Amino acid sequence: MSIVIGIDVGLSSTKILGIENGKRIKSPMCVKGIEDPEAALYGALGKYISENDIDLNDIEHLMITGVGTKQVKSPIYELPTEFVDEFMANGLGARFDSGLDHIIVVSMGTGTSLVRVDGNDIRHIGGIGMGGGTLQGLSHLLLGTSNVQHVQDMALRGEISQINMSIGDITTDGLSELTADATASLFAKAHKTNPDDSDIAKGLVWMVLETIGSCAVLSQLNGGFKDFVLIGNLTRLEECKEVFPMMEELYGVHFIIPKYAPYCTALGAAISYGYQKE
Repeated sequence: MSIVIGIDVGLSSTKILGIENGKRIKSPMCVKGIEDPEAALYGALGKYISENDIDLNDIEHLMITGVGTKQVKSPIYELPTEFVDEFMANGLGARFDSGLDHIIVVSMGTGTSLVRVDGNDIRHIGGIGMGGGTLQGLSHLLLGTSNVQHVQDMALRGEISQINMSIGDITTDGLSELTADATASLFAKAHKTNPDDSDIAKGLVWMVLETIGSCAVLSQLNGGFKDFVLIGNLTRLEECKEVFPMMEELYGVHFIIPKYAPYCTALGAAISYGYQKE
């Protein structure tokens, strides 16, 4: 067995997976809760090789990416180790996982970055300071918790109509091409409806996802891209199944959440080994 391992060292978690014999994606894993990036990397790698019964001699290469890599020293366990640009890893991973090569990659992490993939031309085009970090911070202030899973559980019981003002709340005749359920203003009804914590949680999740989606679409008003591939931990949120289909109808675009969306950056790091050789 020959395996290339990709590791994404993030601010809140470390993702790791392997590509076995150049083809098969092997056992994606996420390790959370370690603040020291180097300790997180070693911990994730140790857990990964132990749980998958991988011998160090079977590892052909380690490909490491993410914001935490600047504090990591090479090599790891005396294995061949390379560091990969995070935006390149985002693009390669999303392209491989989606099977599309003309896309905007929307990486929803602590904040959000946008990467344009046009065949082999992969480049960072911008981003927005809205993401999982925003959701955690505002949830701490408004709900007394920064646990995203707890916020998600509350949000599933909430009603977005208690929080957001829709076009239907403003006019019964519609507005241009906007449907009645389109959002007119985020959190604009919260001072009138006496929302409970579940409603607030729902509003926070929708605010983060809608803002990210709108940013992505508006970045391409004249860019010719209609396919937006969503990656990162926020793709796990159940509200993605509500928010992004609504935005597809509104904007006439496609939002895609591929199979390995939370792990796409680690996947792209691993893929970059073969990409560099080619």
